[in-house]
Amino acid sequence: MSVQENPAALIAAAEAHSAHNYHPLPVVLSSGRGAWVTDVTGRRYLDLLAGYSALNFGHGHPRLIAEAKAQLTRLTLTSRAFHHERFAPFVTELAELCGKDMVLPMNTGAEAVETAVKTARKWGYRVRGVPAGRARIVVAANNFHGRTTTLVGFSTDPDAYEDHGPFTPGFTVVPFGDLAAMEAALADDAEGEVVAVLLEPIQGEAGVVVPPADYLPGVRRLTAERGVLLMADEIQSGLGRTGRTFACEHENVVPDVYILGKALGGGVLPVSAVVASSEVLGVQRPGEHGSTFGGNPLACAVGLEVVTMLREGEIQARSARLGERLHEELGKLVGEGVLTEVRGRGLWAGLDLAPGLGTGREVATKLLERGLLVKDTHGSTLRIAPPLVIEEEDLDWALTQLREVLVG
Repeated sequence: MSVQENPAALIAAAEAHSAHNYHPLPVVLSSGRGAWVTDVTGRRYLDLLAGYSALNFGHGHPRLIAEAKAQLTRLTLTSRAFHHERFAPFVTELAELCGKDMVLPMNTGAEAVETAVKTARKWGYRVRGVPAGRARIVVAANNFHGRTTTLVGFSTDPDAYEDHGPFTPGFTVVPFGDLAAMEAALADDAEGEVVAVLLEPIQGEAGVVVPPADYLPGVRRLTAERGVLLMADEIQSGLGRTGRTFACEHENVVPDVYILGKALGGGVLPVSAVVASSEVLGVQRPGEHGSTFGGNPLACAVGLEVVTMLREGEIQARSARLGERLHEELGKLVGEGVLTEVRGRGLWAGLDLAPGLGTGREVATKLLERGLLVKDTHGSTLRIAPPLVIEEEDLDWALTQLREVLVG
C-alpha cells in the first residue's frame, strides 16, 4: 500500500504538519458522489454531515460540476476591478430569489457576516444618524456566526473566544429564543444606538436549536417598530436545508438582510453573499469594502446554477418530505429513552444522547465503523444533516445503523 493509500500514514502526516484546530474522525476521504464518499482504501461511507450544509446538493452534482468545468475553460478571475459576463446574471437571480434589490458577494460565511456587520453600522450612521462610533448590534447567546476576531468576540462559547481578545465592542448578547429579553434589550436603547439584530433562525453549531414559534415573528415586529435591521444568518439553515428556501419562511418572516454561504457554492468552492434592499446595501461606496475573489466568474457560474436549482423547488420539497421521515424515526428513539431530545427541521437534526451511551464522539466513532459519517458537538449531541439528494433507502439504512448503535 502506497503512502497515498495508507490512512494511518496520511493522518500522522496531517497531525505532524497542520495546526490542530480540528479534531477529525480517523477517516481519509478521496472521492464522493451524491450522498456517498469513498476513503483511500476504497471503503464507502454515507455522509450525514454534508459539510455543515455546504453540500446540500451532494458531492459532485453533475449540473454544478458541468457549470464549473465550462467556466474553468473560459475565465476564472478578474477581480471586481472589471465587469465580467457572469456577474450580472448571478446577482440579479440571487436578489430575485431573496425578494431583495442588491447582492454583495463574498467568499466564506464569516466574510459575509463581517460584511453584514459593517453594512449595518454604515447604514446606522448614514441613514439613521447614529453618532459616530456608537452603533450597537444585538445578538443571541450560543450563536455561531464564524471565527474571525470580531465574530468570536460576541460568542458565548469559551472554545471560540478564549485567548483571542481583546474584542470588538458594540454588541449586546441576549438569550436565544427569549422574546422578552430581546424586547428589553431594544427598549433599553434610549439613545437609538442599536442598528440591527443578528440571528440564526435555527442555531446550528449550538445543536440545531429551533426557537419557539412566536420568537422570529416577535423579533421581526420589534425591529420593525424601532426601525432596526433584522439580519438573518441563513448560512447553515438556508438554501433548502429545512424544507424551505430559507428557514425564516417557516414563520413567514422576511428579514431586512439575508446572510448566505455554504450551499451557495454548491460544495464546489466558497461562495457567500449579503442580500438586502438598495436602501441598506446602497450605503456601500467604491473602495470602502471589497474582496479579491468575491463575485469571481467561477463562483458566479456555480452560484447561478445553485439559484436556478433552488428556483425549481425540488430540493426543498425533498428535504421537507424526507425530513418528516427522519424526525419521525428519531422521535421513536426519544420514546425509547436513548435520546433525551431531538430538534430540527427538514433534513437537519440535533440529537441529545441519554446518559450512559457515551460521548457524542464515541457514538460518532461507532457509526463511522458502520459506514456513517456524523459529527458531535458540545459533548453529548450529534448533528445529522445529510445532503438533500440522499435516497430514501439510504436514509432508512442510516437510521437502522443509528438505532442498532444506540439501542443495541
